[in-house]
Formats: sequence, structure tokens, C-alpha cells
Amino acid sequence: MSKKTEPRTLAGFMELMPNEQILFEQMKEKIEKTYQKFGFLPLDTPVLELSEVLLAKAGGETEKQIYRFEKGDTDISMRFDLTVPLSKYVAKNYGNLSFPFRRYQIGKVYRGERTQKGRFREFYQCDIDIIGDGELSILNDAELPRVIYNVFKELGFDDFTIRINNRKILNGLFESLEQKENSAEILRIIDKIEKIGEQAVIEELQKIDVKQESINKIMSFIKIDGTTDEKLYKLAELRIENQTFKQGLDELTQVVKYIRMFEIPENNFKVDLTIARGLDYYTGTVYETFLNENRELGSVCSGGRYENLAEYYTNQKLPGVGISIGLTRLFYKLNELNLVCANKKSISDVLIIPMLEDMTVPIKIATNLREAGINTEVFLNDKKLKAKMKYADKLEIPYVIVVGEEEVESGIVKIKDMKTGEEKECKIEEINL
Repeated sequence: MSKKTEPRTLAGFMELMPNEQILFEQMKEKIEKTYQKFGFLPLDTPVLELSEVLLAKAGGETEKQIYRFEKGDTDISMRFDLTVPLSKYVAKNYGNLSFPFRRYQIGKVYRGERTQKGRFREFYQCDIDIIGDGELSILNDAELPRVIYNVFKELGFDDFTIRINNRKILNGLFESLEQKENSAEILRIIDKIEKIGEQAVIEELQKIDVKQESINKIMSFIKIDGTTDEKLYKLAELRIENQTFKQGLDELTQVVKYIRMFEIPENNFKVDLTIARGLDYYTGTVYETFLNENRELGSVCSGGRYENLAEYYTNQKLPGVGISIGLTRLFYKLNELNLVCANKKSISDVLIIPMLEDMTVPIKIATNLREAGINTEVFLNDKKLKAKMKYADKLEIPYVIVVGEEEVESGIVKIKDMKTGEEKECKIEEINL
């Protein structure tokens, strides 16, 4: 007898049971339909790209995490996000696209990260981006929070906050403190304040030789508190004479104004001066979204404005703004915390149970129901009625129609509600639920 291979899945790759997969697909569909409501166009790029193209911008940790291999003479890499493939796509198809180019993409990406609970090496990202040709109105920065708001309302959440900042405000502050060369590193440290705490942030700033006076100003700055309007007023009152700072404050003020125009409730957005976003290519508005009662999830949707999407592929200036939802991780965490319930075990609305040899009528009934938009399954295997009913009960299929010789002769069937046990008679040609 040959030795059997143990069936197992690679660490960092998620497989779900059917009831969980149904819920996952429902969440994915809600996100996709919301993106479509705002006029975003679908895009699907290859999972595999030429390494030279995909890695044009990569470096550091990102490059270490990429799945890369050779097939013949071709050096190939698997996409690690959906933004770089978008950059390539826009540069390649620039002459055939209408700008602003609004696209959504929902697909799997791959990162060879160290596996840990809730972190995956293969995971779905749900992205939208708006790309301009040469310029892009700040109004677009305000529209994306409305999309985020609609997505999380559709997913059944009410208590969430979209936190907004502008990196120019932070960069301008650092320039005014003569810390421009340290700005990227300072932003990276500030971005961790919720994880590591205020004292650890101060210590990390000291390690990169930021003067204590400048550290005090940075800490005072990010602790500016109050309502959204009070924060904007206090920022203006700092009277920082730096052009980058002034531009950032002006942009943030406009974004807040237009967010209100998009009718996002005040309790679902706030200015948060600690939000910096780790990636260097964000140059203006930045977003992070949190479920208020489940802050341990971290940001469930983030993104921001970047000045030049495809600078590594073309000389065309293509500013953009975008957001991303890491759906696999979000689903895993929500499921783990029982914030979503994977209680739907089947997608069938009706199970047809044939109790006769000639399958013509049962199959005809199923065809008619499907044409009416009702998900219908026919039990095609030879089992006793009790086993067939048990199958329907186990999968919690809402309705069952038994079709035997008697039903075919009379032209009347009984539709059984599996939840209540009630039955109603109906002519075969007039079946409705």
C-alpha cells in the first residue's frame, strides 16, 4: 500500500469552511457594490509580473518579502500589493484611459512575511484609486471618506471613526524645526505612538539626535486636542511660517469642509495629527479607519494622497488618492471576535427532492425556479427520503419540495418551510416562495 501524503496547507494561507466562505463572499460583494455605486471601474491585473517592472520602486523590507522565481529565462515576481500593478497599468495604457481614472480592484496579493496570528502571506486587498492627469482636485480627497463610510455601514458597522491628517502639516513642522532630513524617520516613529506609547516615542526621537526642544514641540503639536474645528484653529494659531505647513493646513481645512458636504456624520470622522501612514509615497491627505469598540484590530481601511503614481514608469505626472481594505485580515479578526456570524451553511433557497426514476419534472421545476432568480438545488443521489431531508436540515436550506409520482400526476406539490414545518400546496407551473 502506497504511503499517503498528509493533506496540509502552507502557513500564512487561509482556507475557510463553506459557511465562512459564504460570509466572506458576502462581505466582498458588499464592498465591490459600494465601489461601483461611486462609479469606480473594475480592473484585474496579473498575479505574476516581470520582476524588473514590479520591483522598479521596491526596496528594503518589501523586496525581502517578495515571492520571486525564474521560469526559463524570465525573472518573475508575485504582486505584493495592488498599487504598483496599477502604476504599471496606467503608464502602459495612458493614451487610452479617460482621466480622472477611477478604478477598483479586489484581488489576492502575496508577501513572504513572518507568519503570526491574523497575518497572512496570501490575502485579499480591496482598493480604490482616483488618478489625475497632471492635477487632481482636493475634492477627491474628501469623497473617499464617503466611500469608506458607505462600505462600513453596508458591512453593518455604526461606531467607527475615519481619522484624517495631512503629511504636509507634519513635514512643514519638521522643516520649521530644521529636521527636514529626519522627517521620514520622525513620521515613522510618530506613526507608532498608539502601539508603543508617548515615552517610547520620545526615546526613539532622542536616538536619532532630535534636540529636546524640538521633541517638546513635536509632542505638543501631536497632542493638540479638541473638536475638528478647534484643532484646525489651534494649528493656525501656531503661526508656523513655513510654506509646506501652510499648504497642508489649507488642504486639510478644505477636505474637512467638503467631507461635511458629502454628509458624513461628525462622529464618524475626526482630524488626528498622529496619523502619518508609514509609506513614503503619501504626500498629502492620509486616512486611517478604526472600529471604536475594537481598536485592537488596528486600522481597518487606510490610504491617502500621492503626488506621482507612476514616476518609475513614465514622465507623465499622475497624482492620485486611494484607499485599501485588507479583507482577509479584517474577516479573520471579525470572525475571531464574533463580530460577524458565519451562520449561513448553504446558498440554496430550495432543495428539490425527487422520489421517482424519471427526473424530467424535478429538473424542469428547478430550471423554472432558477430562471426566476431563486437558488435551487436538486438532490440527484439515490437515498431514502429521511436522508434527503436530513441533508436539507443540516445545510439549513429554507424550503424543500418533494416530487414523487403522485405530485407529477396531480400537477401539485407541497412546499415545506424547514424552519416552521408548515407546508403549502402549489401547482407545479405556478411555484413561488
